[in-house]
Amino acid sequence: MPQRSNIWANMDWVTVGLYLVLIFMGWFNIYAAVYNVDHQSILDTSQQYGKQLIWIGAALTLAIVIMVIETNFYVFFSYIIYGVTVFLLMLVLLVGKEINGAKSWFAFGGVLIQPAEFAKFATGLALARYMSTFDFNLKKIKSIAVIGLIIFMPATFILLQNDTGSALVYFSFVLVLFREGLSGLFLFLGTLVAVLFILALILPNITLILVLLVAAIIMYLILNPKLNQFVRAAAMLAGGIALAFLLNLIIGTNWELADVLMAGSVLGALVIFGYSLQKRFGNYIIISLFFVGSVLFTKTVDYAFDNLLEPHQQVRINELLGIESNPYGAGYHVNQSKIAIGSGGMWGKGYLKGTQTKYNFVPEQSTDFIFCTVGEEWGFAGTFLVIALFIALFIRLVLLAERQRSVFSRIYGYSVAVILFFHFTVNIGMTIGIMPVIGIPLPFFSYGGSSLWSFTILLFIFIRLDASRLENFRDSRNA
Repeated sequence: MPQRSNIWANMDWVTVGLYLVLIFMGWFNIYAAVYNVDHQSILDTSQQYGKQLIWIGAALTLAIVIMVIETNFYVFFSYIIYGVTVFLLMLVLLVGKEINGAKSWFAFGGVLIQPAEFAKFATGLALARYMSTFDFNLKKIKSIAVIGLIIFMPATFILLQNDTGSALVYFSFVLVLFREGLSGLFLFLGTLVAVLFILALILPNITLILVLLVAAIIMYLILNPKLNQFVRAAAMLAGGIALAFLLNLIIGTNWELADVLMAGSVLGALVIFGYSLQKRFGNYIIISLFFVGSVLFTKTVDYAFDNLLEPHQQVRINELLGIESNPYGAGYHVNQSKIAIGSGGMWGKGYLKGTQTKYNFVPEQSTDFIFCTVGEEWGFAGTFLVIALFIALFIRLVLLAERQRSVFSRIYGYSVAVILFFHFTVNIGMTIGIMPVIGIPLPFFSYGGSSLWSFTILLFIFIRLDASRLENFRDSRNA
């Protein structure tokens, strides 16, 4: 049995040091964001900064408790922990408190607990447990199905709570699969879906169809880099364009029918050329399915956008893509955030001297938009420091994950890294206007007990697993 006295010696103090620096930097920035001249003490528990100190103390206590628990506990009870958190996600739909349109909180007196935050580390544990079993094979359909269930079940219940931002975090678990051997084709398809979603929103139907047609022709030419094939491809492109305009003249603006007919004609042309000329039937089928599938997917985007997203989410996406512009409405948060960050210049206005901060121009500045406080008061130098610290943490987590002897520990370590990276990227991205505002906290910086505690548990379970990697030599596949 491993000796507990060795745990502290084996603990990765670099990661712990980065964690401590980030949480206390976050605390000082929360103080700056909601500073009240009538309550100047940073220890005043009637204010957010005083409460955050309590959350920090509780988080450090949780970290110590996690470190003294045997690592086998996290392996053997991973499914139970996951099941409990999923149950809490269902329960909050019935008895939870609704805040800002999301029914995601349990209220215990003046303390609010959000189970969606804690479900992240539970999902990481369950995913690591399943993928580290002896008979796991990522190439089996059954394995993919179970992984999908583990990831998307909590995400589904969170979506039902009307908390889209937290639900999107769970898609980051997919990145863990690539380290374990998942084909890069899935990453390509995921990126393609995102690109097509954006194009479907910003381009008219006919323009989008032509873009997809050109993409199909390019794929055709890549597989057939010959002059005569180029001529045939150009002929198909010209024929598709002519067909589109002819159909528009016949049926007016009913592009849905025109799109289907044009897709069918291109499908037939590609299959005929492929089969009769070079017998490479499989390649042309792939190209054809790419084109037709892309067309059909883009036809569903408008419906999904109009019927599945909330009105405020639609407006935020339109604002980001430049379809709409309302700096005093949906774009107010981001516009004021960019003003605050830009006004900081190189060295910032100075601690507690941010005018955008002091006059409350930026809503939610202590939570989702805490990064603009850094930009205004610390300037480019301060934001660079904060980003550098986060990047150092991510690199350290990847290095720790790679040195694990246990498959369970490695997979969980990558889960920790991708969750923190997703939060970091999206939160900072939305404060500078390159991502939609989806309302997720900046790890260790944003105000709130649930997020700080969940990130602490998430991180320190991995630190605990890493500390025992030399003592627990048994592979988790035997668990």
